[in-house]
Amino acid sequence: MSKKKSAKKAKTRSLPLMITILSALVIAFFLCGFIGGRIYYDRRCPNFSDKAEIYVYPNMNISDVMEEIVSKNIVKKRGSLKRALRQEGLLSGEDKPGENALKPGHYTITADNSSMYVARMLRNGWQTPVKMVLSGSMRHKSVIARKISRQMMMDSLTVMNALRDSALLSKYGFTSENVFALFMPDTYQVYWTDSINVILDKQKAAYDSFWTEDNVKKAKAQGLTKMEVSTLASIVRCESNHIPEYPLIAGVYLNRLHQGMKLQADPTIAYCYEFTLNRILRKHLKYDSPYNTYMYAGLPPAPICVPGKDAMEAVLNPQGGKHLFFCASPDFNGTHLFAATYSDHLKNARAFQKALTAKLKAQQQQQKQ
Repeated sequence: MSKKKSAKKAKTRSLPLMITILSALVIAFFLCGFIGGRIYYDRRCPNFSDKAEIYVYPNMNISDVMEEIVSKNIVKKRGSLKRALRQEGLLSGEDKPGENALKPGHYTITADNSSMYVARMLRNGWQTPVKMVLSGSMRHKSVIARKISRQMMMDSLTVMNALRDSALLSKYGFTSENVFALFMPDTYQVYWTDSINVILDKQKAAYDSFWTEDNVKKAKAQGLTKMEVSTLASIVRCESNHIPEYPLIAGVYLNRLHQGMKLQADPTIAYCYEFTLNRILRKHLKYDSPYNTYMYAGLPPAPICVPGKDAMEAVLNPQGGKHLFFCASPDFNGTHLFAATYSDHLKNARAFQKALTAKLKAQQQQQKQ
């Protein structure tokens, strides 16, 4: 009887232990499942509901970036993203920057991205390219600097300094005075954090691409160097916003050059006054500058603005026959009237002046009413 009682007591004592062990196993099982599930979700499951673009600036920490991502209203589980950032060393338990540097850049988050992918994207700098567009009128270096800096991480001062840096520009075969010729308006794929050197590299590549063997032959046929083509094209670009007219305007100036006539191009006077004149008067024609084509024969020393491909093509493929003159159209539609003789030019000029006088009178009458 004593042996049976001892066995019974032993079983009674071991039961709580077994329950404890079993409970621990069950808890461990569910805990492992919970942790494993979170790890799987963080690494494999899409945690974003839509596509969003973010910009990470050099002065931002990961908490700033986390806030920026959350503000897009695309995060399904914030905790998952925070865990992934922490695991990649970008976020400590106190929500402070980790040891690994956060890479500035332009990033795209898509709906199929996991939290871990986004964390690694930010840590490794897996940027999405941006499209840098250079277009429109560029008559000042400051305009070029502003256009670039508004689309890139660099500021306008960085661009301006580069455009004034003769040593830097000489590597591309240009100077601070003729740097307008280097820029080729177009759309370029770049990274938001690219340096000004990368931008200049792309401009030089586009410039070289334009100068095919055929275009070089066309320039020589006109008696022009590459830089002279850009210089004349810059005048054409400033004369009109109507691209179909470019070959006609180029034809006029080429005819004048070949006949030894002064160009007498109003845009060169405007350039002398940094394009601040609302109207060019006779007194302005006396401004002594090598860029004043009313005073000096031939082309100016360098382009007066960024010419662009359309104007350069026009110089290489001029039209208009024997035209030597042109003036604004009396239709006020931005086009011009062309003439081969001075007498015909005067007729066109008088027609424009008559239309302008009538227009001004009509405006004055409307103001009185």
